[in-house]
Amino acid sequence: MSPSRSRNQTELDDADYGPSRTQQRREALAILTLASQLIELPPSKLAKLALPDDVRREIDITRRITSHGAKKRQLAFLAKVMRRYDDEDFAAVRAELGENREKQRQETAAMHRLEAMRDRLVAEDEAALSELIAEHPQVDRQHLRSLVRQARIEKDAPNKPPRAYREIFQLLKDLQAGDSAEG
Repeated sequence: MSPSRSRNQTELDDADYGPSRTQQRREALAILTLASQLIELPPSKLAKLALPDDVRREIDITRRITSHGAKKRQLAFLAKVMRRYDDEDFAAVRAELGENREKQRQETAAMHRLEAMRDRLVAEDEAALSELIAEHPQVDRQHLRSLVRQARIEKDAPNKPPRAYREIFQLLKDLQAGDSAEG
């Protein structure tokens, strides 16, 4: 802003010219990113989203294309079709995609915690076993100890399938599901 221009004049200039070229690029890239996310969604989740018919049709066409270059062009066309609509039209879609990602992250983190607990149990960590029994007094202790013993044997025998190892994970998963149902 030059010293001779007033603040009001600068605000008028911004209003006359609209958004800057950089802002327009950012918005176009955001739409392109949203379009690529929509293409990667499974059909069952895509059907639940409130999308205009022409956008849905272009998504179907883009999914059928196998050639990389053609798919990239079609994706750009899909973004162009989406830019015809206001941001409010896709606000619910963006919110749904954001919620799904957060939910997936939480579920993945929970699975990793269960896997870590299982590994601690199998690694002959008596503290982990005591901790689990203290947290879940309803657990069948004898069955759990038996599974842990069997998983240790399976770990040492490379040709044996890890049946008990999987059962421990399933048991931990059921315990966690019981906790979340109560809470």
